[in-house]
Amino acid sequence: MVLAQLGGSISRALQQMSNATIIDEKVLNECLNEITRALLQADVQFKLVRDMSTNIKKIVNLEDLAAGHNKRRIIQQAVYNELCKILDPGKPAFTLKKGKPSVVMFVGLQGSGKTTTCTKYAYHHQKRGWKPALVCADSFRAGAFDQLKQNATKAKVPFYGRHILF
Repeated sequence: MVLAQLGGSISRALQQMSNATIIDEKVLNECLNEITRALLQADVQFKLVRDMSTNIKKIVNLEDLAAGHNKRRIIQQAVYNELCKILDPGKPAFTLKKGKPSVVMFVGLQGSGKTTTCTKYAYHHQKRGWKPALVCADSFRAGAFDQLKQNATKAKVPFYGRHILF
């Protein structure tokens, strides 16, 4: 599932919850089920999704909330905070170091745009003074070598690899 579709699914689930006349356990569970379904369809790890849903239910205890509290806002904030926790690795991001070679490996589902992203990543760093190179390590997909070579040539990024025939 593309990131925009995932965002749309989560937004729709929250909107349906916001449109409900009364916010109760049933509405909360329906909202969380929709969000859970969207995340699982986007290949988010099951344990992360389950933990997120459990944490939201703990945070949003509808029975303990006083009548004056905005339940919709509390649920939206809890969902936002839990999604942020999933995305935050808890450690600093990888940074390149001048004068030291770095290897960056891109991993993802078939057809998710890894080859194009690698080229864009290399081009981005080349424009900032780094010396990137693209290495074709995909020995299984037909056309992988040709696609990466074509992208690298177009971006004027050095390319290494060889055509493997089976």
